[in-house]
Amino acid sequence: MEKFKIIFFDTKEFFRDVFDRLNKDYNFDIKYCSVRLDEETCSLVNGHDAICVFVNDRVSRKVIECLAENNIKLIALRCAGYNNVDLEAAKEYGIKVVRVPAYSPHAVAEHTIALILALNRKLIKSYFRVREGNFSLEGLVGFDLYGKTAGVIGTGKIGKSVINILKGFGMRILAYDVYPDYEYAEYKRFQYIDLDTLYRESDIITLHTPLSKETYHMINEDAINKMKDGVMLINTSRGGLIDTKALIKGLKTRKIGYAGLDVYEEEEHYFFEDHSTDVIEDDVLARLLTFPNVIITSHQAFLTKEALENIAKTTLDNIKSFINGEKLENEVI
Repeated sequence: MEKFKIIFFDTKEFFRDVFDRLNKDYNFDIKYCSVRLDEETCSLVNGHDAICVFVNDRVSRKVIECLAENNIKLIALRCAGYNNVDLEAAKEYGIKVVRVPAYSPHAVAEHTIALILALNRKLIKSYFRVREGNFSLEGLVGFDLYGKTAGVIGTGKIGKSVINILKGFGMRILAYDVYPDYEYAEYKRFQYIDLDTLYRESDIITLHTPLSKETYHMINEDAINKMKDGVMLINTSRGGLIDTKALIKGLKTRKIGYAGLDVYEEEEHYFFEDHSTDVIEDDVLARLLTFPNVIITSHQAFLTKEALENIAKTTLDNIKSFINGEKLENEVI
């Protein structure tokens, strides 16, 4: 029997290693491509049965049409978000879309806390200062997290994991979610409130909500103006949640005292690749990198051994279920 053929786009070595190891139990025919899927690279799918894509692949209507022409019946996302896929077009052409809804909420939550601590205690500045033999403490004053208020926007698995950790620091937790879990809030002793109150009362605001038409640029100039002076803003979810130009204005006026970003709304042009010898032509990103109170990481919050293992296993299980005609538990509706 001929093996089921899958072509993977935008694959790095850390993905290939774990998929190759786990695929021994599935025996799929996998081809890896380092290029991202878009209208120009779509022809590479010819001769395959399914594709596997990541967060910065662009599965537009035209790409969907190309997939259909090449008899692709399954799009397997090895991530939770699916805003990069034209779901309406996929439905029209009868192409199933599956995802990894939860790989390791702890990985993203712990990276969120790492950004908070690194910003607060000026760890990056301190590290480079000591490396140069400068042991001065001037300019390194932080603040106690204990007793401060954290605003958590989005209380899914990642948001709840963040809440658990912040509660351990003795912080007061305010939360917002379109679908609040009041039972969990009572158990963990935090409060659901409206966004305006969360903006107004939080010392730290961290985003853990999906990107949609409703949440696009939810952190805009109006939202920032409602926040405390010197607020810390953390985003390990999706770059499009923040209007980056409004963020820069808030940083310049010192309304925003700290920003920790693992995502950026135009990240597909730079993230996951080595541009250390290039001139950054994105003026907005370049401006962000000039602020001493901003830490940007390259969409690495998910990147733990446990998360990679879960991503690979769930992705391969999704594909196996499709082949066997079973119910797709992780189908994107």
